This record gives sequence, C-alpha cells and structure tokens, in this order.
Amino acid sequence: MTQITTSFPDHEQIPLKDYAEKAYLDYSMYVILDRALPYLGDGLKPVQRRIIYAMSELGLSATSKHKKSARTVGDVIGKFHPHGDAACYEAMVLMAQPFAFRYPLVDGQGNFGSPDDPKSFAAMRYTESRLTAYTKSLLSELGMGTVDWSPNFDGTLQEPNMLPARLPNVLLNGSTGIAVGMSTDIPPHNLREVVAATIRLLDHPKTTVAELCEHIKGPDFPTDAEIITSCDDLLKLYASGNGTIRMRAVWEKEGDEIIVTALPHHVSPARVLEQIAQQMQAKKLPMVEDLRDESDHENPTRLVIVPRSMRVDIDELMNHLFATTDLERNHRVNMNMIGINGKPQLLDLRSLLKQWLTFRMDTVTRRLENRLDQVVDRLHILAGLLVAYLNIDEVITIIRNEDKPKPVLMKRFELTGTQAEAILDLKLRHLARLVELKIRDEQDELADERAGLEKILGSKARLKTLIRKELIADAELYGDDRRSILVERSAAQALKQEDLLPSEPVTIVLSRSGWVRSAKGHDIDPTSLNYRTGDEFQHSSHGRSNEQAIFLDSTGKTYSLPAHTLPSARSLGEPLSSRFNIQDGASFVYTLSGDSQQKIVLASSFGYGFVSKLDNLHSRVKAGKAMLLVRAGAIPVMPAIIKQDGKPLGSQTIICVTSDGYLLAFPLQQVPELAKGKGNKLINIPTKRLKAGEEFMVGLTVMAEKEEILVWAGQRYLRMAAKDIEHFKGERAHRGRKLPRGFQHVTKIELAGD
Repeated sequence: MTQITTSFPDHEQIPLKDYAEKAYLDYSMYVILDRALPYLGDGLKPVQRRIIYAMSELGLSATSKHKKSARTVGDVIGKFHPHGDAACYEAMVLMAQPFAFRYPLVDGQGNFGSPDDPKSFAAMRYTESRLTAYTKSLLSELGMGTVDWSPNFDGTLQEPNMLPARLPNVLLNGSTGIAVGMSTDIPPHNLREVVAATIRLLDHPKTTVAELCEHIKGPDFPTDAEIITSCDDLLKLYASGNGTIRMRAVWEKEGDEIIVTALPHHVSPARVLEQIAQQMQAKKLPMVEDLRDESDHENPTRLVIVPRSMRVDIDELMNHLFATTDLERNHRVNMNMIGINGKPQLLDLRSLLKQWLTFRMDTVTRRLENRLDQVVDRLHILAGLLVAYLNIDEVITIIRNEDKPKPVLMKRFELTGTQAEAILDLKLRHLARLVELKIRDEQDELADERAGLEKILGSKARLKTLIRKELIADAELYGDDRRSILVERSAAQALKQEDLLPSEPVTIVLSRSGWVRSAKGHDIDPTSLNYRTGDEFQHSSHGRSNEQAIFLDSTGKTYSLPAHTLPSARSLGEPLSSRFNIQDGASFVYTLSGDSQQKIVLASSFGYGFVSKLDNLHSRVKAGKAMLLVRAGAIPVMPAIIKQDGKPLGSQTIICVTSDGYLLAFPLQQVPELAKGKGNKLINIPTKRLKAGEEFMVGLTVMAEKEEILVWAGQRYLRMAAKDIEHFKGERAHRGRKLPRGFQHVTKIELAGD
C-alpha cells in the first residue's frame, strides 16, 4: 500500500500541543475579560454594558415611554453583542428584577419573572422596558470625553469600553459569574453606606478595612431577611475578599400560626414549602399540621406554617426548619473582578474602594479637561465673532464678493481658520443680529468657568472636594434605607430524629430465636402473641416510638435500632440477624427501651455488675458494642431498671440472689457507675462452684422503700417486703443469707407487679 504525503509549504506548522494550549488560553481570557467578570469601574459585564448603552441610544430613559423588549434586544445583538437573543434577553430581565438587583437598571413592564421562578418571564415580544433613574449615574457623563471608545464587532459603530459610573456600582449591585479557572460572587450593598465609606477613604487614604466597616456593616440584599453572620466574620470577609454570609428568614407569630415574611436572597417560596412538605410526608415533622402560601401583591412573601398543637415549641420548630430547609442559607462571597489595570484580581474592601476612587478621579479629570477644551474653543470662536460684529459691513462685503472668503477673512482680520469657519457657518440672519453685549457676556461667563476648571484641575484637594460633593448628591438622590437586617445569631441546629417522631407507647417483644416486633401500647401480653413453629417468647420491654430499642446478647454486646422501624406485632416480626452481625454461638437474650438518661444495672451470672445509662448501650454499628464483660461460662442476667423518681440512689436497695438460694441486699450507691466493663463483685459465690457451674447469680432487682419483691423457685414464689429484707442486708460482695426451706433452687427474682 502506497503512503501518500502532502506538504503545505505556505502554511505554518506547529505542534498540536502548542496550538491547543494557545487556543485554550485565548478562550479562557475571552471568557474572563469579556463575559463572566465585571469591571471594577462601572461594575458591569460586557453584555450588561451594551444593553444599557443600546437602550440609551434608543432614548429609553427613565422619563420616556416603554418600548418592546424585542426592539432593545434586536439593537443590542445587531449592533454590539453578536450572541443569542435568548441569552441577551435573560441578562436584561435579570437587571429588571427587583428581587435580583439591589438597584435595578431596567424598568420592566409586563411579566419579568417572580421569586418563585425567576426564569418564568414572558417572551420579549410581550414585555416592554426602559432604563431606571439609577442608570443616570452610569450614563450622565458618557458624552463628556470620560471614556475610551472602540469599534463594534463589524467596525461600523463605536461603543464605550466602560461607562463613567458616578457610584461604585460593583458593590451596590454586586455580581455573579463563572469563568475558566475563576469565579465571582460579589454581594450587593447599601448605597448610603458605600458612599459614606468611599468618602471616608477619599478624605483619609490610610483608613483601614475595620474603619471602613464602621460604615459598611455588611451586604444589603434585595430582601428583608436577616444576615446572621457575626461582625468578626464579616470583618474577615472584607479584609480578605473571600468568605461566607449566612442569611435567615424573618418570621412572626400570628395567633397560633407562624408567618414567614421574608426569605433569604435567591430562595424560592415554593421550594421552601416543598422542602417542608417532603419532611411532613416522610413523617419527620409531626409538629406541623398544615402549610399555606398566602403571598400576594400586598404581601410578596407570606408563608403560613400551622403547628399541630399549642404545646409545640415554636422556637425549637423554627430552628429545625432553619437547619433543614432554605429558610436559612449560606451565600458565598468572592470579590473577584477586573481591576482598573485590566487584570482579574481578588480585592479586599479597601483595595476595591481605593481603585474605584482612582477610576473616579481619572474620569472626573477627563470630564473637566474635556469641558476646559470646549470652553477654550468657544472663547476662541467668540473672539472671532466679536471681530466680525465690529466689522460687520466689511465681513458681509468680503463674503459677497470673494469666491474664497475664508483666507481673505483670515488675512484681513488676523483670524484663525477655526474662527473664520465659525463666521462663515453663521446664517445671514444670525450674522446680522450679532450683539456685542451678548458676546461679551458669554465671554465673561466662559472665562469664569475656565478659571474655575483650571483651579480644580490644578489642585488635588479641590478635585477631591468636587468628587465628595457629587457622591453626597447622588447618595441623596438614589439612596435608601438598609433592607437586610444585621442580627448576630448562631447557626441553627436540626432536631434529632427521635425528637421529630411521634412519642407513642410501644412494647418491644423478643423471641427466643431472635425475632423482634413492636406492639402499640403497654397493656399487651407478649406471651399471648403467635410465634413461629418452634419459637417462643423470650423477653419484652416498654418504651416509646421515638426512643431506641436496645438488645443485649449472650456475650454482653448491645445493639440498638429506632423503635419506630420495628415491624408490627400483628406479624411474626423479623430476625435481628438481618439487621446485625452477631457472633457465632451468641443469641439475643434481653431487650431494653426508655429515655437515654434512664439508669439500669447490668450484671453477669458470675455476680459482677455496674450501673450505667441507656445512652451508653446505644450502638450505631451492625457489629454491636462490647458493653458487659462476660467471662467464659457466664451469661448476662436480666438488667434491672432503676426508678428515678427524684430520690437519691442511696434510698434504693439492690437485691441479688443465687441459684442456691443465697440472697444479699445492700445500698445501690455501693455499685459503681460505668460506661462499660466488668463492674464490681455484687454477691460472693465460691469460685469452685462457679467454675463447676453448680451455683450462679440468677437475677437482681432494685427495690424502693415501699415496694415488694417476688423470689421464684419454679412455680412457687416468696413475697418479701422491706421489713423482710432487713434480715438479708449486708455489704456488697458478701455471701448473703440463705432463703427459707423450699427456695434452695431459685429461678428468678422480680419486683411485685412487674
């Protein structure tokens, strides 16, 4: 097969790697400089600047009639911005949304979207728009030689490279954008606060960020929601140009209902209601009965949350909703923008305002110099017109008789070409009506203006004074009160799952084969339930549906599950082996439930035990938690519940009994309280008999002063009151005393009535 090679001697050949790298870098810089990041001077991205300029060229000022948005978009993409009309229209809509821009730049008429769905705006053929009064601060000095101009995309028109902003719009309206390798998130601020800080920096160039923050307390979003970020965090944010702001919805109590009146920036009311409704459907929000959206024209945000009852803690409920929904939200701050040197940079508050003041001083200087040039030119022309007035007859004669009157006029009256041209451009009626007094009055006025301009341009202090006066005037004209209230609060914490579940009494039933189920109520007889063939009742406990169900196995490990997740007692239940990883040879022997602070006594059949809280028995792992150290040959005995009725533990007695009928009673306070372990010896059993399996502790119980216990020996039981126990009292770890005849083979011990 013949290989064909083709050469292109007239074309440059470069490696693909170099070409791809250059192409990507070019694209990156285009996106950064011409699309995503705002310019520090006017705070606008190119598409926004072009929309505002095109609308001004169409005469769509704040006092004009609205025009179809399609007309504006057509001019923008046809003359200055050769991109898609949909993207251009969306950018224009964003500038018209009062919930998106702190100081909107476009005054829209028609459907321009809503906080629920900002992109639900009508098509541009239906809506109308014009500029707002605020845009005058961006455009009023445009024709005064203040900015540079460049050709548009096809070279047929000129467009401004920036707008001569009289206010630091980059801070007032903020900006968001994603470029290549960088992004920007500049929050909006209050105009009066920003102007006050700018003036302070203008007067005192060494002002620190902390001192500027005496005026700029924090961002000011177009919403009445609270900013709960601390002052220290806000100061760090402004000192670095990077950080996070936390916003929280504003609510009030109206009767038994909760009314949300303001939401964080860019939070949709419909989304918040959806988030709350999802929790209600998942039965994770039993405190809420109903939701309503009563927002209307008079109340732009009015979300109604109806608690289930008056017993619901409103503050606790709202804290949970703040933590689990968009009622509380973080806003990222990244003050990245294109500086006055044309390069992208991350700026702190002081650097930003300092650069903007440099931009403003340059702009005002160019405006004054341009005006000075105009005044000088006009004075020059007036001097020529005065000559013409003084020699009006001769001027008219020259114009009538000479084919080329301009050089004759210049030579005869020692005029410049500009002066001669101005005389020739006058209409005859104006030439005949030249009045010396008017010319000299205008000359005097312009001379005074020239002197004033020269004084300002020649003095930096006068220039600063002028800028200060203009800033103050604009603040009075466009300024308003702060909307986002600054309230320092800690971040909300969600409620635990147990606190959100309905608290209903349940009975947890464990079978000998390790199957579990849950029955509603505490009055059920677990022995009367149906069990699988070959299976039977093992143990049960009383608890509540919002508590943990705890299981103790024969090796001393504990396992736990939320009680509400257990199958109903109407079924045969499910095996715990499907939920947990249990050791070979081990089996589940007891179940417990109750408040996490409930105290119990855990012990093994070898007579060792300790007091612990149910919270220590909770385990989040499938392999369980090693709770009670059980030696080889021993098993756990049934845990004893300690009734906490406000009385000290010293008033209660712990009673231990062995299989050979030895019973020992001693104060409960002698038993140590541990998180886990083996515990201390409770009753003394001879080691030989323990090892031989001839005697062991069959059970224990905790008895209050007026309670009675039952000691069982097979089907027989012995009822003992507090006075009967006196004979068996001793010190912990003693042998105890022998029970009466007939109770030498004890099987269990329990409180009477259990």
